[in-house]
Amino acid sequence: MNEQDVQIIEKDGEPEYAVVPIEEYRRMVAALEDAADSAAIERAWAEDAAGETVPGEVVKAILAGESPLRVWRKYREFTLDALAEQVGVSKGYLSQIENGQKSGTLGLFRRLAGVLNVALDELAHPTS
Repeated sequence: MNEQDVQIIEKDGEPEYAVVPIEEYRRMVAALEDAADSAAIERAWAEDAAGETVPGEVVKAILAGESPLRVWRKYREFTLDALAEQVGVSKGYLSQIENGQKSGTLGLFRRLAGVLNVALDELAHPTS
């Protein structure tokens, strides 16, 4: 784009608006969107690098069909008793949740995620 393609509209002797051809406007909008997307990706990468990655052994066990709750509990080295006590439920109830016999409440899963230091969605089974 060259300056002849831009129309400047003044107000009180000062430039107020710049009118550009529609194609140039569309190009600028696309470039701004690309820049915003790039910035979002950079932020996500920085946050990911600062946080914990999911260990390969955890990923493999969950993809093999094991209960994410059980896998994370064992990875964090909690016994059923200790984790149940930490979140305020019985060992039997927690075992039933791990075995898929009970679903548990959202509040319970929030407490479990907090104690296990994982994101809530890490406790969801991949097929759920």
